Amino acid sequence: MIFGYPNIIVISDEIYEHINFIGKHESIAQFDSIRNRVVIINGVSKGYAMTGWRIGFSASAKWIAKACEKLQGQQTSGVCSIAQRAAIAAFNSDGEYIRQMRETFRRRRDLMYEGFSSIPGFMLNKPQGAFYIFPEISELLGKQYNSETINTSDDFAMFLLNHAHVAVVPGSAFGSPKCIRLSYATSDDKLKESIERIRNAVALLK
Repeated sequence: MIFGYPNIIVISDEIYEHINFIGKHESIAQFDSIRNRVVIINGVSKGYAMTGWRIGFSASAKWIAKACEKLQGQQTSGVCSIAQRAAIAAFNSDGEYIRQMRETFRRRRDLMYEGFSSIPGFMLNKPQGAFYIFPEISELLGKQYNSETINTSDDFAMFLLNHAHVAVVPGSAFGSPKCIRLSYATSDDKLKESIERIRNAVALLK
């Protein structure tokens, strides 16, 4: 389809390239036939766990990069030199801590998948990367607890906050109003506790 529209520019968000559980990361920019129309967006916040350093970058053909430079130069100032040096150190590392982090996330992914798959009303696929799960909770919509009715994922998120004391993000924020998003970028103990709290809260719904 892309080849039939030669004026389309492809923006490829590759921020999770290192948190990939299914094999080697593959970029669309590797194909010569389309490389000059690809803009890669990436940074150090996810794969290098450096969110607070605020380092991001784009990679593209020179003619696109020049246009991006004109826009960027008028909208933001330069990244501080300390953050730049930290990013250079990350890029030049041997990658061992990235592999360790990826395996930690893989274990936590499996923990979350197994835990939430066993909760009635939760339907989910096993994530292939990143550190979120995105279960569908449509079977729980319409259920009630006392005077509360769960009509939307926003209602369910508030229900969990009030009764399980667990914060989740409604899927409506991502265009999927029948889902919720949970991060597993925390300790195993906290994840296990959150699963049980949510399980107990869901059991209250009738």
